[in-house]
Amino acid sequence: MCMTNIVPQGSIPIIDMSNWEDLKVAKSICDAASEWGFFQIVNHDVPVEVLENIKDATYNFFRLPAEVKNKYSKEHSSSNNVRFGTSFTPQAEKALEWKDYLSLFYVSEEEASALWPSVCREQVLDYMKKSEVVIKQLLQVLMKGLNVNEVDEAKESLLMGSMRTNLNYYPKCPNPELTVGVGRHSDVSTLTILLQDEIGGLFVRGNEGDDWIHVPPIKGSLVINVGDALQIMSNGRYRSVEHRVVANGSKNRISVPIFVNPRPVDMIEPLPELVANSEKPIYKQVLYSDYIKHFFRKAHDGKKTIEFAEL
Repeated sequence: MCMTNIVPQGSIPIIDMSNWEDLKVAKSICDAASEWGFFQIVNHDVPVEVLENIKDATYNFFRLPAEVKNKYSKEHSSSNNVRFGTSFTPQAEKALEWKDYLSLFYVSEEEASALWPSVCREQVLDYMKKSEVVIKQLLQVLMKGLNVNEVDEAKESLLMGSMRTNLNYYPKCPNPELTVGVGRHSDVSTLTILLQDEIGGLFVRGNEGDDWIHVPPIKGSLVINVGDALQIMSNGRYRSVEHRVVANGSKNRISVPIFVNPRPVDMIEPLPELVANSEKPIYKQVLYSDYIKHFFRKAHDGKKTIEFAEL
């Protein structure tokens, strides 16, 4: 990563959620989603101790002996919904990303109890459950910004019908300039809710083309970003923006994203409310599971995935 392209004073918006229904706050959320694709929220409804517990649980999982963690690897895991791995798509990558992860796709409490590692299970479930309130608030505001005033059950299911939580571990790297923590990509989610620790290293593509903006850790905050699914459903009004993580030469870093997604069986396309008013759709209808497969077939490559859905 070329450090000369970093915007020194740049910052993504920081939004106080304590009065989330206030029209000014709602406008700042919609503006951030359309102009930046990324923002941080403070004074939200996820208790600080829930965030601290999930950070501790993440460290506890990655401290486990290798043979215990490997039980959850692609080769040994009893389910595709629980996956321990390294990098992103090793079989498609020329160079591996400097990251280990545990990925947990939520189906039900029963499945989580049976299959998720006991060292982090309760903490992940609690983090997901407590975050749901905030996710619904954000989606309600973002839909209103598109003049979709009623989020009924069908719409809610389309926007947030499935959820995946990743525990990410970026060990300190002896040659950080030779690799990356995560390569340039945009998420395929509706929204991503990210908890990062105090180390820093997440960079977001700015509005000037090749400039990058650091997302500074703020204690108790959550980083929110628009994913490709919402860019498609909003017909491009909300932007899913590239981001990356640099490797760190002196410290280990963790982060815990919740990916809020449509269900794999859902068809995604610009919302009918938008194209009803003679707005031209810029994306076609795609099966969400096909979109996901396309994303995971290749190494991280910036914003290329969205081309799969372009008209």
